[in-house]
Amino acid sequence: MNYICNLFLIFTAFLIPFVVQSQSSVIVLDDKMNDVVSPDAAIEKVAGNFLFLEGPVWINDDNILVFSDIPGNKIHKLNTLAGEVSLLLNRSGFTGTDATSIGREVNEGNGIFYNLGSNGATLDPQGRLVFNAMGDRQIIRLEHNGIRTVLASHYQGKRLNSTNDLVYKSDGTLYFTDPPSALRGGDTDPTKELDFNGVYMLKDDSLILLSREFNRPNGLTFLPDEKFLYIANARARQVCRFEVLEDGTISNGIVFIDMTGDATIGNPDGMKVDSLGNLYVAGAGGIWVVSAEGIHLGKLLFPERASNMTFGDTDAKTLYVTARTSIYRVRLKLSGLRP
Repeated sequence: MNYICNLFLIFTAFLIPFVVQSQSSVIVLDDKMNDVVSPDAAIEKVAGNFLFLEGPVWINDDNILVFSDIPGNKIHKLNTLAGEVSLLLNRSGFTGTDATSIGREVNEGNGIFYNLGSNGATLDPQGRLVFNAMGDRQIIRLEHNGIRTVLASHYQGKRLNSTNDLVYKSDGTLYFTDPPSALRGGDTDPTKELDFNGVYMLKDDSLILLSREFNRPNGLTFLPDEKFLYIANARARQVCRFEVLEDGTISNGIVFIDMTGDATIGNPDGMKVDSLGNLYVAGAGGIWVVSAEGIHLGKLLFPERASNMTFGDTDAKTLYVTARTSIYRVRLKLSGLRP
C-alpha cells in the first residue's frame, strides 16, 4: 500500500581532534534542550580533507566509526582512540567500469563531484555492514568475509533509482528510501526505470513498496518502541511521522517537522533518535533536536553543513556527525539508539 503524510500541522592519516567551536554551538529553544546537551558543549573536528561524507556507523567493540566517502566511492573507518583513518572498502557505491554518466553532479563551492559512492549505512542484527550503493542502485550487505551480497536491486522487474538511507527494525525488516540522487539527470534521466521515488521495506526476502508519494525521500528512523517511523521528505523540507502497523507497513502519516519557515541552508537528511525518543535531524542550519511530542528543543551548529550522524563511544553519548568535508563530534547528556 502507498501512503504519504497529510499536512497537520587505501590511505592512512593520523588526526588529532581539536575544538573548532566552543561558543554558540548550541541553540536552546526549549528548556528541555538542557537535558540533552550542555549549552556550552564543544564541537570537535576529528577527521577532514574529504569532499562529501555520509553514512556514519559506530562499531562499538572496536571504537571504530565507519563512514561513506561519496565522491571517492569508498567506505573508510576512523579509529576514534588513535585518530587514524584507513580504507575499509573501495568502489563502495559503483563497481562498473564507466562512470561518465553515473551520479548527479554537485558543486557546493569546494569542487565538482558526483554522487556515485555509498551513502547511508547501518548494521544488521548479525552485526554486518549494510549500505546503499548509489551508483550501482542497490542495497549491499558486506559479509564478515568481505563478500558483497545484493539485498535489493529491482522492484517489479525495474531497477531501483539510487538507494539513499536505511534502517533496520528489531525483527530484521529493512526499510530504505530510493530517490534519484545518483542519476545524472535526476527524475528525467533516461536510465530511470521507475516513475516514482519510493520508500520500501524488505521483509522475508520480499520487497514491499510503502510509499511512492515522496518527491525526495531521504533519512528515516524509528522511535525506540518502533511504533512510529520518521521519513524525511527533503525537497519539501519536511519530516513525516507514520504509525507502524503489525505487518510492518505504515499508515496515518502526518507532517512532524516543517523546515520551510527556516531561511538557513539545508533540507532534512539523516536522522537518529536518542533513548528518550528525541529526534535528531540534519537539516536547516544544523542538526535539529525535536522531542517525541514534536517540540523543537534546539539546534546543534557545526562549521559545515551536516548530512548524517550516529551515537558513538562506549556509552553512546557522543554524537558523531558527517558534515561535508569533515567528521565532528559533540558530547551529549543522553545516550542514543544505534544499530
